[in-house]
Amino acid sequence: MSSENSFKKLPETIIPKHYHISLIPNLINLNFFGEISVDIEIIEPTNDIKFNALNLEINSVTLMNVRDSTELQPLKIVILPEDETANLNFSPSINAGSYVLKMSFKGLLEDNMKGFYRSKHEDESGIVTYSAVTQFAPTDARRCFPCWDEPAIKATFDINLTVPKDLVALSNMPVVGSVDVDGLIRYTYDTTPKMSTYLVAVLVGHFDYCESKTENGVLLRVYTPKGKSEQGLFALDVTKKVLPYYETYFKIPYPLPKLDLVAVASLSYGAMENWGLITYRECRLLVDAENTSAASKQATALTVGHELTHQWFGNLVTMEWWTDLWLNEGYASFMQFLCIDRFFPEYDIWSQFLNNMYIPALELDGLSHSHPIEVLVNDPSEINEIFDSISYNKGASIIRMLVGYIGNEKFEEGMHLYLSRHRYGNMRTGNLWDALAECSRLPVSEVMSTWTKQMGFPLLKVTAKQSDDETGISLTITQQKFVADGSVSPEGYTWMVPITISTSSNRTQKIDDTLLSTKSTEIFVPNVGPSDWIKINPGAIGYYRTQYTGQMLDNFVPDIKSGRISPIDRLMLLNDLFAMVKAGLAKTTELLKFLRAFEDETNSNVWCSIVTILGRLGTLLSYTDNGEAFRKYQKTLLNKIYLKLGWNPHPSETHVDALLRSIILNRFASLGDENMMKEARERFSKHVKSEEKLSADLRSACYKCVLLNGGRREFETLLELYRSTDLNEEKMRIVLSLGCTRKDELLKELLQFGLSDEVKTQDSTLVISSVAQTKPGRDLAWQFLKNHWDGLTGAGPLLSRLVKQVTENFASTEKADDVRAFFGGKRDSRVERSVQQALETIALNVAWLERDADDIKTYLNAC
Repeated sequence: MSSENSFKKLPETIIPKHYHISLIPNLINLNFFGEISVDIEIIEPTNDIKFNALNLEINSVTLMNVRDSTELQPLKIVILPEDETANLNFSPSINAGSYVLKMSFKGLLEDNMKGFYRSKHEDESGIVTYSAVTQFAPTDARRCFPCWDEPAIKATFDINLTVPKDLVALSNMPVVGSVDVDGLIRYTYDTTPKMSTYLVAVLVGHFDYCESKTENGVLLRVYTPKGKSEQGLFALDVTKKVLPYYETYFKIPYPLPKLDLVAVASLSYGAMENWGLITYRECRLLVDAENTSAASKQATALTVGHELTHQWFGNLVTMEWWTDLWLNEGYASFMQFLCIDRFFPEYDIWSQFLNNMYIPALELDGLSHSHPIEVLVNDPSEINEIFDSISYNKGASIIRMLVGYIGNEKFEEGMHLYLSRHRYGNMRTGNLWDALAECSRLPVSEVMSTWTKQMGFPLLKVTAKQSDDETGISLTITQQKFVADGSVSPEGYTWMVPITISTSSNRTQKIDDTLLSTKSTEIFVPNVGPSDWIKINPGAIGYYRTQYTGQMLDNFVPDIKSGRISPIDRLMLLNDLFAMVKAGLAKTTELLKFLRAFEDETNSNVWCSIVTILGRLGTLLSYTDNGEAFRKYQKTLLNKIYLKLGWNPHPSETHVDALLRSIILNRFASLGDENMMKEARERFSKHVKSEEKLSADLRSACYKCVLLNGGRREFETLLELYRSTDLNEEKMRIVLSLGCTRKDELLKELLQFGLSDEVKTQDSTLVISSVAQTKPGRDLAWQFLKNHWDGLTGAGPLLSRLVKQVTENFASTEKADDVRAFFGGKRDSRVERSVQQALETIALNVAWLERDADDIKTYLNAC
């Protein structure tokens, strides 16, 4: 990251204790007016009061001394937009003591999903309404009101909102009073607990709601667009289950009297954990019986579980600075799986954890331009780049590993101690390790520091030697840093690695449990013959990859075919081999041969991993002349499961069956199978005519198949479907399908469509990414991104993801040079790390093709 910044935190000599904030949003003129009164403590004499403010017009300022009620006026007000601060200069200097700082201000309700902004909703009739929404994390409370906008500077808040009578007005706390003011209603909300500014929230707009109460009397409401309260019932049910579960788990009651969950049309994140007023994208909260897929319904449950975790872990106890963001997000990402597994066991959610969290973390963490979990954050402009798979996915993965190390009971005790000890305060990562060590009496800090302070993870190289009397096998396990390009591991990297082992004769129990703290160790495993298999890290609890010898890997194949190895272990054997292939530590042909062992596979999570690998190989091979041969290979591999599943759900089908069908059909759609094309066209025609509506789980595959093998007529028909629905999930499903067209002129139209008023700001980047799914589309999307870069910079945290999604699948040095040249002079800290990661991935693609393309061609032509 760039070290060229002059950012400094706010002075610690002025402490805000309490804010009184009054806001008057105007949804016609799209602006707002405000007044603020802040109780502050000045620790030592000063001439300056410095705080955060951005894009606000500050109109009047007075400072009252609480001791004698004298009022002071600043000599001058200096606004520093580049520092996002304002400075009040007083002469003579102000003495230490208690003061009340009063200001009036105004700002715009912009369409940028930052601070206090406008969110546009269009219903199925085309009627447009606006809401005023706040998104203050990580550093945008300063766009709504002058404040000390750092997570460690906590205070209490009184909030007033003055709004038209027909609008819903919400804040963190319940309404305690209301009064008519010139035809408007002024709502007064109860005082908040002590909290960080980024968790303050207000929301004004047109909403319906459904409600319930917990046994402890907490009022729960899910707010939806008008007329859609029934779409909030599923999220309400999840909340009513999970909130009491967390109260029991943490042994701390939820500290607020109410909890609102609100579906907003435009939000830069999937959801935001504002205390007592959680905002969600519509597709992460609303569940429609006819139009929501099983995968989206599951995602809603997980997102609700994640944000509810934050009500304790993040809100009650908050990170001291953004360096410890991972602890907020990694822990919540772990807990969302824990709670959903409890209430929805049919989801088989811990198996899905591997594909959704664990593997994406390993993939990013193997790059030399990854970052440690505890990453130094200097300038707040860098924060959005660490809302990534390291903070969320790796964080969740090492928490899961830690639970495996110390045990569920001790972990739960440690979490209670940690939250109790630091409630309403701030913490660092070490504070959590201290609490867990105190309860478990294990060296938690010593172990976990090797995982949080170092970038990357270990590769365990395993070799086996049969004992002379054939009573067992002696394993040699060596750890080194995994490097994505397969180069020699840098010195100085050693982890404390929890190692567990299972064997073909002890598949369901660990026969050895070791903490590896040195470079290598030897372990004797009894009762293992020459043809038996030995599995390191059964269940993939440890956060690392394993490299076996060719013979050890071959020993797994019979039990992979028979399904005698657990789905999680089948999945990870395959994925670890794929990682070795990408790093040049194994040949792609070895992977292609190994994949044939999975032709009879039936597990949805294993197939999810297989399909991801096939997609990655397909992208790479699109830069060769092996495309047709690879499609033939895939059809052979997928044919059994495709024929077994078909298109029609069975009466006894489970949640994971629905997921599996969607996974298989989506991949098969890209393979040009005549029977599937015919089936897709027929079903699409009936769906469009409303003769027979497609199941939500089938639509993505059907749409993609029709677009891949169609032209303008199909493209225009899908656009009409896009315009006729106000369900965001369906809109995004259509957008991703539109990007599959092979027609350049249609892809160009789609890119322009992405910047039109018909697409929400939050979704523009997704439209561009959808075009980048194919080789010709990737070139178009990259050129479009370059041409429209200045207009896209308002996308906030979505921007860094867009850069990677558009560029990282290139496979030529010329494209790498183009990417490097475009971003070389920008020095943009918001995307700097993402650009470096994309360039590194392109280099890996180039090396992969140079290394294996000829062998792949020979193998595929012989199939």
